[in-house]
Amino acid sequence: QTSYHDTDYAEAGRGAVRALDDHDLVCVHVESPDEAAHDGDAATKVAAIEAIDKHIVAPLRDALAGSGDGYRLLYLPDHYPRVASRKHDPTPVPFAMCGHKIAKAGGVSFTEANASEPAPHFTDGHDLMPYFLFNRL
Repeated sequence: QTSYHDTDYAEAGRGAVRALDDHDLVCVHVESPDEAAHDGDAATKVAAIEAIDKHIVAPLRDALAGSGDGYRLLYLPDHYPRVASRKHDPTPVPFAMCGHKIAKAGGVSFTEANASEPAPHFTDGHDLMPYFLFNRL
């Protein structure tokens, strides 16, 4: 694996799914969209995000949903890298959650247009994890 777009996304997804056998919490960090933004390469950033969706997020979601156990999945970037500036931006990052007993947050779907106004909004990033772990219907 590397941090760039030549990352083996499918192996990262398989590794994450395997880790579910022994761990209650699995985190997968993929740097390629960030690196593409630093290179000013929008097409590669989009391709990296699409590969993450297809080869990491979807297999994890499918494995979790098929496990019969309550589960939660949180998907987000670690910061907001902009292609235009090639730098990190202080904009709050968009995130998506799915899984067992998650309260609906304002009826907002996860789209490009809605990503600029995440609902709920967290000023401090460390407040997201308790929300993810303990948010209930």
